[in-house]
Amino acid sequence: MRLTANRLATAAALLVERFPDTLPAAQPSWAAVPTGVAELDRIFPSGGLQRGRLSAWAPGPGAAALLRAACHHTIEQGERAAWIDAAALATGAAWRTGPVLVRPAGPVAALRAAEVLARSGGFALVVLDGLEPESAEMVRLSRAAHEGGVALVLLTGVTALASLRIATRARVGAYGWRRSPCGGAGDIASVTIEVEARASGWRARTELAIPVWHDDLRLSLDPGRTDRRGERR
Repeated sequence: MRLTANRLATAAALLVERFPDTLPAAQPSWAAVPTGVAELDRIFPSGGLQRGRLSAWAPGPGAAALLRAACHHTIEQGERAAWIDAAALATGAAWRTGPVLVRPAGPVAALRAAEVLARSGGFALVVLDGLEPESAEMVRLSRAAHEGGVALVLLTGVTALASLRIATRARVGAYGWRRSPCGGAGDIASVTIEVEARASGWRARTELAIPVWHDDLRLSLDPGRTDRRGERR
């Protein structure tokens, strides 16, 4: 018996209603995951980070901050997001709430965590930060993203098998400053960055200003405080 498009849509809707936890069947359209930053979503081919695909975001000014914002927006929309901190650099007040933060014991554990979370279908967005995967590892991660219908983003310069490639750079001299108590320029308050997105047959760019905050714990040399790796000395 041949199923028409209407019957397929009806069958998919019934499956979602009857088995709401069967993901990615519960996301038959695999709509993009918006970052919540309008200027950024406009330059992505699908209006956001693509589900079921692997994206590579080159480390650069504002990259981690924008991905963190995307994770928070995903959660606000009622879905799950996870951040795999392979470099053990996630620390400070910005990480107290938001995505599930995974601190793997090493590179192999980080790759395994990314595969498991991506393939599980329970997350809309998974970010892997701090690794430079080899070709075989990129193949496995790409398959996991497709099987789980997740937007899997790697903060890496490795672009093999990535359907979307993103890069950022700061505009020279495009900084906003906080006033010091004496009325002069104090700390940097914001920076303007350029973001470029490339995909097959697609290339677009935009500019946006992002705020800059200062965390006293991040680079602390005080033995009683948390250092930049998030560990006690």
